[in-house]
Formats: sequence, structure tokens, C-alpha cells
Amino acid sequence: MSHDSALGSPGLPGMTIEEWADLDEDEPGELVDGRLEEEEVPSYLHEAIVAWLIHALRAWAAARGGWVFGSESKFAVAPRRGRKPDVSVYFPGAPLPGKRDSVARVPPQIMVEVLSPRPRDGRRDRIDKTRDYAAFGVQQYWIIDPELRVLEILELGTDGRYAIALTASEGAHPAPGCEGLTLDLDAMWAEIDRLPDGGAPPS
Repeated sequence: MSHDSALGSPGLPGMTIEEWADLDEDEPGELVDGRLEEEEVPSYLHEAIVAWLIHALRAWAAARGGWVFGSESKFAVAPRRGRKPDVSVYFPGAPLPGKRDSVARVPPQIMVEVLSPRPRDGRRDRIDKTRDYAAFGVQQYWIIDPELRVLEILELGTDGRYAIALTASEGAHPAPGCEGLTLDLDAMWAEIDRLPDGGAPPS
């Protein structure tokens, strides 16, 4: 499928979840109301945080029989909307996607997004994805702002809305709902600070 056809055209039904799931792995984008939406351009700062989180979360989850997936995992969050979080976590005993599935239709318990500097990416992560992940039934939505050095954990309530369970910028904190998991933010930022400064945020 060409990139132009993937984007869809006015008046046409647009791309289905199945078509999005079958795109080549080098065809980036998330599905929003049947249209392929441009993904953020990750920096090494972004990728370093994602790598740290995957390492920390996998060490905790795997020991208990859970699973952690990275940023190429696709989720059908609604009939015509598909998302690719930076990190996703399935707790032990939770329903899982099959090993040959190209898109997951069962929600993980945690989805994580690391914010990018561009305002439109921040709006998408804080507004659009908050709504999508809540509707999909994701128990916790973690948002990390590398520039402000803030972690925010949102927890899904019985009313189907997220409420803040933890906001922190430093120190070590037990992760809400994750017995035995401590998030050492000082260690994460120290790891990030090993990278040299350079470059400019994308406009």
C-alpha cells in the first residue's frame, strides 16, 4: 500500500485496523479515524528513557510472569484508531495478544508515553491518547516529560476517567498498583545525563 493511499482521501472510508496492522514495518504512523497520522521524531534523549524504562519494567514484570513490549507494538484502541505507545506492560495472568498477532485488541495494564518537545506531539500524548487509552481500558497511563523531568502516573477510575496517582520529579517511588516495583527517578536522570548535550529540539 502506498503512503498516499494509506493516508486516505476525503469522502472515502480510509484505512481499517487490519490494513494498518498489515503495513510494512518501515511504514510509520498511528491510525486516527481511518487516516495514518505522522509519528513523533524521537531523539536519543527520548530513546534513552524508553530503554531505561523497558529494562526496569521488564526486570519487574518478567520475574512475575508479566510482559513488556516496545514502541513498535500496535494496539487497536477503537474500531478506526490504532496507537503505538513507547512502552506497554501486561501484568501476570492478564489476557495477551497472540505471538503471531500484528495488532493487539486486549489492553495492557500500563501504557507509557515519553513526551517530545514539539507542541503538537505533547498535545496528542496528553489529550488524544489520554482519551483513547481510557476508552481502551488501560489501567495506568504513564507520561514522562524529559524536558521538565517529571513523571506522571494516571490511574483509571470506575467512572472511566484517569486521575493522578503519582507525580514526581526526583527520588525513588513505589509504582501504584505494582507491588515490588520502585521507580528510581534519580537513577533514570543520572543515566540520561551521561549523554552529551548537542543539537536542538525539532521545531
